[in-house]
Amino acid sequence: MQENFYRAVYEAVRRIPAGKVATYGQIAMLAGSPRASRIVGGALHRNPDPGNTPCHRVVFRDGSLAPGFAFGGPGAQRALLEAEGVTFLPDGRVDMARHLWSGEDETL
Repeated sequence: MQENFYRAVYEAVRRIPAGKVATYGQIAMLAGSPRASRIVGGALHRNPDPGNTPCHRVVFRDGSLAPGFAFGGPGAQRALLEAEGVTFLPDGRVDMARHLWSGEDETL
């Protein structure tokens, strides 16, 4: 069961376009378990294919970055997002008004 949920998480994360972010809660909902946002974090920490599953695009609902970003810390997460054009508020959170993904396939 957990393996299927993880697979659904990775599929959902791969749909987030560059320049957009999604929340852990959004990914949990798209993966079929709306109350499993913490488990989404665990799945992303174990991401077996970081080159194709852009877990850096998943943030907390207030735009905060993961304090222990699995692939180099929050500085690396921010750098990856900035390289895609994601902008940040003065307090270091992602500008969610500009970059929150709607959950639909989008092209930039």
